[in-house]
Amino acid sequence: MCVHPSTVQLVLARAGIPRAKVLQPSIIDTYREVTDHTLAMYPGLPASRLYEMVREREYSSGPDHFSHLIALMRPRKPAEAYLRLRTRPFEQAQVDRGHFGKLTIDRAGVHRWRL
Repeated sequence: MCVHPSTVQLVLARAGIPRAKVLQPSIIDTYREVTDHTLAMYPGLPASRLYEMVREREYSSGPDHFSHLIALMRPRKPAEAYLRLRTRPFEQAQVDRGHFGKLTIDRAGVHRWRL
């Protein structure tokens, strides 16, 4: 008798048994030692240069897939704290102004400002 896989998953889920995750080996796993060592020495090395290095070692996948995998392997930068300023429309205005020299009126120097 054949049982559909979704039926088995449903019964296991109702029994409280977590779903097993099957991890398939990645193409980059063969080159993981080289990429980890190189990224440890040069953390800012672009993925395109690293791709060329593993390409010389007969890496067979494309550069986009490789760049995605390298982005997942790179350590994350710590988040920076900042204050997001939220205002309603017309609560705040920003003006750029410039200075265009002096204008002399009746022997008095008046600065000319332009908004």
